Amino acid sequence: MKDLMLLVLGLAACAGASAAQEPLPDGATPPEIPAFVERLESLRKSADIPGLSVAVVRDRAIVLALGLGYADLERRIPATAETPYDIASVAKPLSAVVALRLAEQGTLDLDRPMAEYSDWAGFCNDFSQQPSIFARGLRCQPAVHTLRHLLSHTATATPGSRFSYNPVLYSWASRPIMAAADAPFSALVERHVFAPAGMKQSARKHRDLPLPEDLARRLAPPHRLGASGEIEPAPAPSPQGDGAAGGVVATVLDLARFDVALDQGLLLSAASREAMVAPGRSSRGEPLPYGLGWYVQEHRGHTLVWHSGWWEDAYSALYLKVPALDLSFIVLANSEGVWWDNPLDQAQVQRSEFAQAFLEAFVEGRPPPGVDLDTAP
Repeated sequence: MKDLMLLVLGLAACAGASAAQEPLPDGATPPEIPAFVERLESLRKSADIPGLSVAVVRDRAIVLALGLGYADLERRIPATAETPYDIASVAKPLSAVVALRLAEQGTLDLDRPMAEYSDWAGFCNDFSQQPSIFARGLRCQPAVHTLRHLLSHTATATPGSRFSYNPVLYSWASRPIMAAADAPFSALVERHVFAPAGMKQSARKHRDLPLPEDLARRLAPPHRLGASGEIEPAPAPSPQGDGAAGGVVATVLDLARFDVALDQGLLLSAASREAMVAPGRSSRGEPLPYGLGWYVQEHRGHTLVWHSGWWEDAYSALYLKVPALDLSFIVLANSEGVWWDNPLDQAQVQRSEFAQAFLEAFVEGRPPPGVDLDTAP
């Protein structure tokens, strides 16, 4: 693994910016980075985000990692690359790694009928009668759901027929995984993700598993816009179970380490990595905008692989990869300001202003091999 390259910039114009420092091999600052950081700071302020942390990974090395603004506005604690956040649904790719790793080991079958797990039928029937938008269209009979349907968000309507983002069902996917592995889901994430990726500043949390004391002390508290339009502290998100949809606290540096480990093959085989980011197909053969734990879409000739995270009035996040260019961008925030209301049945990361900033700084003008950008859609 290449040494981490944490770049500190001339950020006099970016109030509250904080970063670690280690020179790039040639001693030069990539020309796109200073303007990119200035734009991120502008976006942070316009979105009323108290603090955020960002990282850029290029060619499996971290070329930028820093914080902007304040992790804790009340106590005036600056955000840094080592600030822990609740990453919300950005936990889904990590959960998918666990499922695929167990499948590689022969412990788990993603295509085994969920009805063979004793409590699926009862949960499905009960949940399908709830008023939640995520219960709408859930059909429990015939009992043909598989774990793959849950991990690819193709479980509503006729299973496999269409994509509809469903965090409730994705969260429930931890149940068959735990049953097959005979271990708590949080322990499986530690074993198959945190430890091999070197994520020492990350942890799972749920109602029966509190955060380690050090992480809890440094966790960026959530913020929201109050009735007066001023940023104010927000209540902590409600406790959840040991589900696959969220439940991870991490730093942006640790997620960058995950990114490097994933691309280096330290977590999954090449075949499993390809399966994660292969766009799904409906039962009618139509392409779908999700693989296993990742959104997948085409944009100006590039395949974009990404996931967002959103806790209302609390946290937001974006993790965006451009595989053909070996580029990744990660941003974590202590408010919902990174979120852009992506539709439940589509992948539209280009609507994110933070994604736009990254793509314009690092991707535009760099077509993937074999693609003429002038003729790309």
